[in-house]
Amino acid sequence: MTVLSVWALVLFCACPAEAYRTPNDDGKDPELIRDQIDPRDYHRDASHRDVRECRRCCDPEEEPPSPQYANPHYPQQHPQVVPHINITILKGEKGDSGERGPYGKLGKAGQMGSRGHTGGKGSKGSIGAPGEPCKSYYAAFSVGRKKAVHSNDYYQTLVFDTELVNLYGHFNMFTGKFYCYVPGIYYFSLNVHTWNQKETYMHVMHNEREVVILYAQPSDRSIMQSQSLMLQLEREDQVWVRLFKGERENAIFSDDFDTYVTFNGHLLKPKSEI
Repeated sequence: MTVLSVWALVLFCACPAEAYRTPNDDGKDPELIRDQIDPRDYHRDASHRDVRECRRCCDPEEEPPSPQYANPHYPQQHPQVVPHINITILKGEKGDSGERGPYGKLGKAGQMGSRGHTGGKGSKGSIGAPGEPCKSYYAAFSVGRKKAVHSNDYYQTLVFDTELVNLYGHFNMFTGKFYCYVPGIYYFSLNVHTWNQKETYMHVMHNEREVVILYAQPSDRSIMQSQSLMLQLEREDQVWVRLFKGERENAIFSDDFDTYVTFNGHLLKPKSEI
């Protein structure tokens, strides 16, 4: 016997006869056999389903397919049967009414309707109580000085000694300043008498700001000098007169008999009416 014949005999004995058995070999119904075929084997290729490869006895056993390759269309477990309960037969009695819920959101405003008919004229009402009188605002002052002034070393506030008009006391005779209690537009005027051969140099001040100047050069004769202006004041503003410090003697003439120096001011229009 040749070597090839020996190998052929070994291979023939190693292949089992069941590998070539068909479903009809056992005389069973083909339809019953198809129902018993594993769905995973049924959907495989026909060449793999009908014909099995030969395997030697020394080959390792074939491992079962992994669950991840199982066909999702054919579940492994049988579906569970869920009983159906008719809940209408278990319905109880009607409960009490619950608490009232919150109001919903306000809806959109509708269109304006047509104007209704004019109603009849009503009866005349009774006379009401009298109202308060119209509030008026006033502020005015006029002050003078009878004593002469000499100043050449420092700034000096001009203080007045004669009170002509001082409505509500808005002008302070001790400080020589007018204090604004009624905001608005004011008119001010300053009149002085110069001194022979002496300079007259003064400012009308708004708080700490120099607004206008009254000035007269030294001369052989004395003259009357004046200055006027309007200012818009706020509450607690101050208006006053200051003598300027200069190199030459700064003086204002006056005597104990006549009033040569005057400072006046009054409210033209309050701020509430502007």
